[in-house]
Amino acid sequence: MTTLPFVFVLAAFGLLVGSFLNVCIYRVPRGESIVWPASRCTDCGRNLAWYENVPVVSWLLLRGRCRTCGAAISSMYPLVELVTAVLFAASAALYGPSGLLAVRLAFGCALIVLFAIDLRLRVLPNVITLPGIAVGLVASWFLPPGWLSSLIGAAAGAGILFAIAEAYCRVRGQDGLGMGDVKMLAMIGAFLGWPLMILTLVFASFAGSIVGVTLIASGRGSMQAALPFGTFLAVGALVAAAAGDPILAWYLAFYR
Repeated sequence: MTTLPFVFVLAAFGLLVGSFLNVCIYRVPRGESIVWPASRCTDCGRNLAWYENVPVVSWLLLRGRCRTCGAAISSMYPLVELVTAVLFAASAALYGPSGLLAVRLAFGCALIVLFAIDLRLRVLPNVITLPGIAVGLVASWFLPPGWLSSLIGAAAGAGILFAIAEAYCRVRGQDGLGMGDVKMLAMIGAFLGWPLMILTLVFASFAGSIVGVTLIASGRGSMQAALPFGTFLAVGALVAAAAGDPILAWYLAFYR
């Protein structure tokens, strides 16, 4: 049974994990170690004191600037920490102390990192997506969605996006989707199973279309502009993980 203290403890732990995810977001695309050296200012290179690493609080006290060189510290840092805290609290409330909680937390952390990296750099690192596929498949032998749904989800997720990317390339003569998106949807399918993978893809496609049309209409984008589809996949997967089963049940009720 989930208790309020358990939710609060997980939320506090989520703040700390969010601080680590910020390190991953910055260092993984650069091929740097995520454990060494210690956190430092990305402008002047000074190692940060422990009191400059307190999640959210330090950013607020420093007013979003390095104490030494005065360089701006992106607001993404406290946002990632807060989002991770919310993820941990919501997962604690949904799953309680269980094996599924641990798996969904690991999945959620991977999605947050992929969201931020793709948003900033249009890259979805293999070092996250490929191990993620393996972890999702292994976990499915013992936990929902079950190994068969997980296997179909991973294979179909990769196959669907690969087919779309190949068709787009043949028709338009240019890449429309990267292989990173293909691997990411395979990872989502491995963790959530094929029905929720499909729901994720539908949600991400719809959200991406809305954003794309809005940017074109406002003059801030064009038909050739590339959108970070992995970012939309991450949001769609989080929605599917939290509320996908009720959404599917509601939708399928129209056909009964």
